[in-house]
Amino acid sequence: MKIDSTKLSGQCECGTNHVMTTQAALIDSGLMSNFDSIMDEFTISGTRGTIYDENTYDASNLTRPKSQVDVILNPTGLHADEHATEEVLEKLSGHQVDYLVAIGSGTIHDTTRYCAHKLNIPFVACPTAASVDGFCSTVSAMTWQGVKTTMPGIAPRLVIADTSVINAAPLRLSLSGIGDIIGKFTALADWKITHLVNGEHFCKRINDLTMNAVNTVFECCNRVPKGDEAATANLIYALLLSGLAMQLMGNSRPASGSEHHISHTIEMEPPSIRIHSSGLHGEKVGVGTILISEYYHRLAKIEDISSHVIPYRRFSEEELRGFWGNELYEGIAQENSVDEIEMVSPEMLVSAWPAIRGVVQDIPTADSLRSLYSSIGMKQTLESIDIPSSHAKNLISFSPSARRRATFNRISRMIEL
Repeated sequence: MKIDSTKLSGQCECGTNHVMTTQAALIDSGLMSNFDSIMDEFTISGTRGTIYDENTYDASNLTRPKSQVDVILNPTGLHADEHATEEVLEKLSGHQVDYLVAIGSGTIHDTTRYCAHKLNIPFVACPTAASVDGFCSTVSAMTWQGVKTTMPGIAPRLVIADTSVINAAPLRLSLSGIGDIIGKFTALADWKITHLVNGEHFCKRINDLTMNAVNTVFECCNRVPKGDEAATANLIYALLLSGLAMQLMGNSRPASGSEHHISHTIEMEPPSIRIHSSGLHGEKVGVGTILISEYYHRLAKIEDISSHVIPYRRFSEEELRGFWGNELYEGIAQENSVDEIEMVSPEMLVSAWPAIRGVVQDIPTADSLRSLYSSIGMKQTLESIDIPSSHAKNLISFSPSARRRATFNRISRMIEL
């Protein structure tokens, strides 16, 4: 299977001239055994530096490509953060490397894409699990000085997804990838609703590409737990499609909304929660999607919103310090220094309300998501990712402040129930 992403480039009906960095994504069994010939085919040459963690480097089913410089990171406590990037850049220093190769998980890829950006060289992505959708992203999802944020990065020149390697990864990683894709239901709803309320730019081509990824996962997800390699191939295909949609957009707008903000909030461990979650990114997104779906459908039951709407209230310093604590406050305050919902008047929200309700109806209900998750063994509750359910209300209320992105959840600060 091959995704020729260059065909996605060009002038779009949305008015944007989309530009793709990724030439192609290859999905097939045994690709890592032919790494050098694939590099020749895509005219990628020169001295390569390869980034792994120890678990991936030692994996018995992985054919490691020859490399002039191998950087092998300790997986214990490994995050895409300033410490990992510093270690990679230090180990690469003194070597004239022409391109990087990321072999591993989303953490390895985000770390590598940031380092490739710093070194101004291309990189090749080799996912070893179908766990996240960020492999083709143009930005690095990082934890920087304790705050989840988006840092500069570059998209991979090429993606090599060896399904014989990916299918051998623990099932939990694939279920995490499914959770990441299902989160697009609420992410796309957030994008559409913000477009309705304040006219934010919306691209139908990117929306449709992302929904193609979602539909692909719905068709194959029940076969993934059975070890079906074709289903795993379809899952990684969907994850890469979602990443290419982000690349077309130039940011994560089509793939990350309120459900991701809940995941980011949990990952930052604010003192009001102060509980470490062992959940994987996609597991937290999957649980966040259930919480957001339930909340959005509850709001959409209101037929006449006019008597419930109040002027928008920015998050106050007292609110942010109370939830995030003094240690995280400065980073969170900076993230909230720009608030696009300030321009939304009560009249604008009332006018858009019928269309907003229609968008929410396209989100699967929380009960239907729980049924799907249960059928394939996915985590579906806050308790399953180590967070007491008593934190649900605060997670919904304060997670919009984790990122400045406009969402229906942030807009709901204008609604009194």
